[in-house]
Amino acid sequence: MNFQLSEDQRAFADMASGLFADYCGDEQLREHDASGAPFMQALWQQCVAAGLHTILVPEAQGGLGLGMTELMAVLEQQGRALALVPLWETQLAVAALARFAPAALPQVLDEALSGGAPLALSLAGLAQSRGPSLHLEHTEGGWTLRGQAHAVPLGGQARHALLPAQASDGLRLVLVDLAQSGVQRTEGTSQHHQGVADLAFDAITLSADNVLPVAATAWTEQRAIACLAALQLGVTQEQLRRTVEYVSERQQFGRAIGSFQLVAGQMADGYIATEALRTSVWQLVYRLDARLGAAPQAFATRTLANDTGHRTGHMAQHVHGGIGVDTTYPIHRFLFWSRALGTALGGTEHHLARLGDWLADNDTLGWKYDAAEDNTPEEARHGAV
Repeated sequence: MNFQLSEDQRAFADMASGLFADYCGDEQLREHDASGAPFMQALWQQCVAAGLHTILVPEAQGGLGLGMTELMAVLEQQGRALALVPLWETQLAVAALARFAPAALPQVLDEALSGGAPLALSLAGLAQSRGPSLHLEHTEGGWTLRGQAHAVPLGGQARHALLPAQASDGLRLVLVDLAQSGVQRTEGTSQHHQGVADLAFDAITLSADNVLPVAATAWTEQRAIACLAALQLGVTQEQLRRTVEYVSERQQFGRAIGSFQLVAGQMADGYIATEALRTSVWQLVYRLDARLGAAPQAFATRTLANDTGHRTGHMAQHVHGGIGVDTTYPIHRFLFWSRALGTALGGTEHHLARLGDWLADNDTLGWKYDAAEDNTPEEARHGAV
């Protein structure tokens, strides 16, 4: 079996790596942190010019019509560079609308393809212990949306947002025009210097076109998990590389601290965890592109991404000593990013609980991936068309 990327897929990764390198040096990242800008707008325009924002968008809608594999190759490089651009959110939201709610696409497509105001996407409500704080009610004229969505990435800059809400028949994604009356925004900044906003909805009315079917929620969530895990993989790889470089140079007791058994063991543990995450991410991406069921793989990948980011991040800070907590030194940004990614779709316990529930409901899996419940095409599992 060939586990290597194709020539075209490597070309996407190489192009992204070169582009991010031009805009994401340590000094440039420090300038962005101090600027208060919600994201790196100049870099975003370069991503738009290169077409990296339309990898998942179908060709019929003006995108590249490629798969998750191509996007993952790019997102891994984005994580390495700490490139703060809404690269996956906008195109995943457009892809979900194109698949499940094409009548709503004209509201957002031109803006999304042109790189204008970003299209906000937040699935954090799916991981809240009490369920989503947005509630959707069916009415004669369409739907009514009430409640709040907290810390929506770029919610203050976006014109539209795709958010999860609890309806009587399950969790649904809704496309909301944030400029309409009844919407209140409270803006802030995340720990990794991205603009976020709390969004409050006071019984706003949505048309039927703007409410996606229940099947769209799992379809979108699994791909969002893959995107966040790929970013976490890139962040952790670069964090580990820099840490190895540091412990190879830092002297203590006349020796490089990387030669101490405990430090070397920690570096090895970080490498093993990172490679385990890589395996899980690419298995998930393969199944998504093959349109196979991927629910347990998504929950397992998210758990690994959380644990790897958390453990490797704190290990890197620890071996850096006092300089690790000095915000004028760049290593702290990787910890901030790993923590932000770790909270984006819920913590380890949440996804382990969902994995346990899935296994309890699907208890005929064998040692091989040959059980019907695991290999059933995605459309049949979720009722998608």
